[in-house]
Amino acid sequence: MVHAPEITEQIKFRAKQMDEISDQIDEVNLLNLKKVAKAEKEKTLLVQEDFQDKSKFDSEKDKTAFRQYENACDRVKNFYLEQHTKQTLEYNLRVRKEFKETVRARMGIWEALELLNTLIDESDPDTSVPQIIHALQAAEAARKDGKPEWFQLTCLIHDLGKLLCFFGFGQKGQWDVVGDTFIIGCKYSKEIIYGPESFSKNPDFTNENLQSEYGIYKPHCGLENVLISFGHDEYLYQVCKAQSTLPKEGLWMIRYHSFYPWHKAGSNAYRHLMNEEDEQALKAVRAFNPYDLYSKSDAPPNVEELKGYYQGLIKKYFPNELDW
Repeated sequence: MVHAPEITEQIKFRAKQMDEISDQIDEVNLLNLKKVAKAEKEKTLLVQEDFQDKSKFDSEKDKTAFRQYENACDRVKNFYLEQHTKQTLEYNLRVRKEFKETVRARMGIWEALELLNTLIDESDPDTSVPQIIHALQAAEAARKDGKPEWFQLTCLIHDLGKLLCFFGFGQKGQWDVVGDTFIIGCKYSKEIIYGPESFSKNPDFTNENLQSEYGIYKPHCGLENVLISFGHDEYLYQVCKAQSTLPKEGLWMIRYHSFYPWHKAGSNAYRHLMNEEDEQALKAVRAFNPYDLYSKSDAPPNVEELKGYYQGLIKKYFPNELDW
């Protein structure tokens, strides 16, 4: 077991490299979110509840300025080819077994946030701030819009799963930490970035049983019962599900915020696996995403001034220390 003060400089350097690709991937997702908002408005599907009201903080942002996947740099394209090759059913079953059997560290939420402060994106043209600043920017945007406390806290912690990079992940490519996620164990959706053909080197690609519509699943089994490609979203979801009192909406936001093949505008991916509760999860994730993507800026909040407020929220939903 390791503790935060024991993290080596070498691992911190690798963590910084991991975050560079993470934010580049986030950047190319921004335009899709604009399409989601437009589609929701046209269909009048925005549910007027406290946490599902349309975001206001980003109303003056020029969202069209962000690039799309077709124009992404080679680094992003190569990342996805590696991710789609290595995220196999065998890997996902094995890593979940290891997760249940291993405690890699024990620390509190704020301590984990301070540890993530070593992750700085030096290549993102939209922001050059540490992860704790991005976390506070997202949380403060939700707070400004009057979102519930649990929503603000979810915004604050949503990327804490990147702690994986301190525990042996992300050191040979970041395919097991960041990137858009997708369902493992059934036919690859055409909505996945770069399409099903990008999985051609994945052993599961030629397995007929895994390339049927339902694969290893049953019709409308519910997304809670499927394997979503392992990374920082799935990792933090499992941690919070077991050790927090966050409402299910917050847990959905954490687990699915990178699940773009499912929640992007116009997508019908995986509806054959969804149950009634997943319809509510979809609305929750779409309500959350503006605070993740559009809150990034180079104007940092004052960490010390905000620390007390967010430590108070953390105490309401988390124990003093968690097993990671």
